[in-house]
Amino acid sequence: MVQIDSPSAAKGEGGRYTLSPGTLTAVVLAVCLAQIALSVPSLINGLIQQDLAPSSAQLTWITEAFMLPVAALGLGFGVFGDLFGRKRLLIGGAALIVVGSALAVLVPAEGSSTDTRVTLLILAQVLNGIGAAAIFPTSLAMVAAGTHTIATRARGVAIWATALSVGGFLGPLLAGVAAKIDLGWAGNANWRWAFVGVLVIAAVSVVLSLALAQNSASPEGRSVDWPGQITAALGLFALMYAVIQGPESGWGNPQIVIAFIVAAVFLVLFVFAESRAAEPLLLLSVFRNRAFAMNSVVTLIGMFAFLVIMYGTSIRLTTIQGFSPLQSSVAYLFFGGIGFVLLPLTSKLLERYNPRWVLCTALTLIGASGLWFAGIPTSNRALGAIVGPLILAGVGSALAFAAISAVAVNTLPNHFAGMASGVTSTFRDLGFALGPAIAGAVALGRAADEIARKLAGDPELRSAYEAFQASAAHAPADQRPQLEAAVHAVESGPLGANSVPASITLPDGQVVPLNPLKDVAFEALSSSYSLAYVLGGVAALVAAALTLVGARGGVGEAHLEDDPHTLVG
Repeated sequence: MVQIDSPSAAKGEGGRYTLSPGTLTAVVLAVCLAQIALSVPSLINGLIQQDLAPSSAQLTWITEAFMLPVAALGLGFGVFGDLFGRKRLLIGGAALIVVGSALAVLVPAEGSSTDTRVTLLILAQVLNGIGAAAIFPTSLAMVAAGTHTIATRARGVAIWATALSVGGFLGPLLAGVAAKIDLGWAGNANWRWAFVGVLVIAAVSVVLSLALAQNSASPEGRSVDWPGQITAALGLFALMYAVIQGPESGWGNPQIVIAFIVAAVFLVLFVFAESRAAEPLLLLSVFRNRAFAMNSVVTLIGMFAFLVIMYGTSIRLTTIQGFSPLQSSVAYLFFGGIGFVLLPLTSKLLERYNPRWVLCTALTLIGASGLWFAGIPTSNRALGAIVGPLILAGVGSALAFAAISAVAVNTLPNHFAGMASGVTSTFRDLGFALGPAIAGAVALGRAADEIARKLAGDPELRSAYEAFQASAAHAPADQRPQLEAAVHAVESGPLGANSVPASITLPDGQVVPLNPLKDVAFEALSSSYSLAYVLGGVAALVAAALTLVGARGGVGEAHLEDDPHTLVG
């Protein structure tokens, strides 16, 4: 067995910090919390659309506002945990999610403009994302620093990865139950109850971490690298902004072009700063190790693929097919529950086999699920039709989360647990952030083009649409606000056009036509999100192939040599 020593703040048997049951409990709840906070918004997109009437770009930003700080700040928080104590960051991250969730609950139901309310919700998501950015690398570093053999490391990482999977299906379940609760004072505001649930879980996480978690730190050879922190955060932020806003503003828009240039400049400056820092945020020499470098690339591509598939499924079920959040959450039980069931097997696989084989298998399963999803027509509204690909994705993600984390923390010595966790979290979460952004850009852009093509080629449809746009001006005063809202939703993009019914039933029972683009939008979204599934499936298979050809070395065998900041394991 490989012994991996850990200079830490909290010492256990033999003078080493050892992961205690209390610390593991606090870590599991915190990771679950962060993953729940991540997954909740995607399942209540439909309710948010009805209540706040955001544009397609605004709806994307509500999700991406969480992922942006997670991707940009994960590496920095990994180092902060090494320096100042990981327990503090675990508590602070959960406390920030309490604040962010409270702000989401307090978003005005009425009386304010759509832009104001959406901005407040986006700000709430940013706060939640910063909290999760602290939790993800810190929690994994606590597991890595407190485990000293391959067996205990495999078990700890498997439990950590299972907590991610469990949070991934508890989030949709929470959103589904919340959507059934009637607040009584706002028609479509039930989505706020989901954030109430997140707030309560976050508060419990703060209390448990205070009471049960042991502190650990690894300050040796570490310091706050402000040039690295600032250039990395600005570069990643500019990159994500350009990718998310590009479909709405246009890729040739000067604002988007400038954002890409800013991203490139700051990321180059980050590499320059790290190559000259005495105690860098990221040791560039870690990427000389082929296993670690390839694992980082595979993490980015694989998690991108996984989120494309999960994001596409969320949009398919809630926004396109119109399932309630509770119905959608039942489907996600087949996905998330698999991770919990597989916990004993995952631990044994990581202990017995090279993690690259586990990861390759996992990514192949994820790829197969994406291609399977692409072949299931959206007109098939039976939940049973998607159980198979959901199970494949569930098995694949449970194994992938654990294998990716195992390769990362087994490659670097324990006193760099924060760096290893931070790098892995950054690449994983960058993939998470890019997945919905790129899938949404591809799918919504193609759907919008298809709708425009149908309007241009069908004079009768175009005439009906123009009459619909003018309907509010000729309606009775008491009906005008509802019609204006319907027209605004349809004009906001393909998702909005699909959300407004084709006809409505009047109080006297008469059925009258309303939205002439409903069926057109449904068909356009169906074909475009099938393309997104193919994109996710192919990306996962590419990542699986890279795992085979690029990674080498067994568990605990990847060492960093010839670097004054590292130890040979």
